[in-house]
Amino acid sequence: AGDVYVQDYAHTYGLKTGVFRMSCIYGERQFGVEEQGWVAWFAIATLLDKPITIYGDGKQVRDILYVDDLIRAYDLFIRSNLKHGVFNIGGGAENTISLLELLDLLEELTSRRTKISYADWRPSDQKVYISDVKKAKEKLKWRPSISPKEGVSRLVEWVKENKDLF
Repeated sequence: AGDVYVQDYAHTYGLKTGVFRMSCIYGERQFGVEEQGWVAWFAIATLLDKPITIYGDGKQVRDILYVDDLIRAYDLFIRSNLKHGVFNIGGGAENTISLLELLDLLEELTSRRTKISYADWRPSDQKVYISDVKKAKEKLKWRPSISPKEGVSRLVEWVKENKDLF
């Protein structure tokens, strides 16, 4: 509903507005939990030896986007001559990872593998979701620049330095 209201205000009042439909944003200062912020949650759980439940088989694929890349997209829109825009913002096809691949990456970065249990698929869980970021690339000259390995590495370092917050 908010998405549509912003678009209506742009057309009705001539306001400069941007709608950013985000997918799997992660980064430092994200206090992920099982229900929200899965990339951060997996990093936190791994470093604090907390168990992780995977719903389904763990082969679900998502495109992930490091928060600095999201902020850069906002900035490019604000500085652009565009009066209005609606953009899918995620990692796109170049930044996909499955749940199991993230666990492997975390093990590589931390030398730890947390306890994993499996449960039934969650209702309506998508097996693959990848944002189509073509419009943001064309209109904003934006593209993700931080790879999953680099972004997750930064997240891991932040969690290590701030264990007392968890």
